Amino acid sequence: MTKVLVVDDSPTEIYQFKDMLESLGFEVITASNGRDGVAMAAAEQPDCVLMDIVMPDMNGFQATRQICKGEKTSHIPVIIVSSKDQETDKVWGERQGAQGYVIKPVSGPELVAVMKSVMV
Repeated sequence: MTKVLVVDDSPTEIYQFKDMLESLGFEVITASNGRDGVAMAAAEQPDCVLMDIVMPDMNGFQATRQICKGEKTSHIPVIIVSSKDQETDKVWGERQGAQGYVIKPVSGPELVAVMKSVMV
């Protein structure tokens, strides 16, 4: 079963992603901030990370950079899932190592298509 790590500080967003992805057959683990997301990615070795941007303490760009450059996590694809829809945000996300960028709200089929395109 494909394991997905959802990193988002909104309990509502986490619930929605977990519900949607589990109904599509994915195993979902969660973290409520960037720092925990980085630690969880190293410990759990998910097949994919869905990363929010706007979070306290460590934002999604910082967490994405740490995951994508980490010795134990650089192989894990990160997809930024955010309500920030400016082109500069997408470019900055790619520069941090993100392999995908999806604008919230996102549908299950759209999200799964992006996830499949980045997972090898």
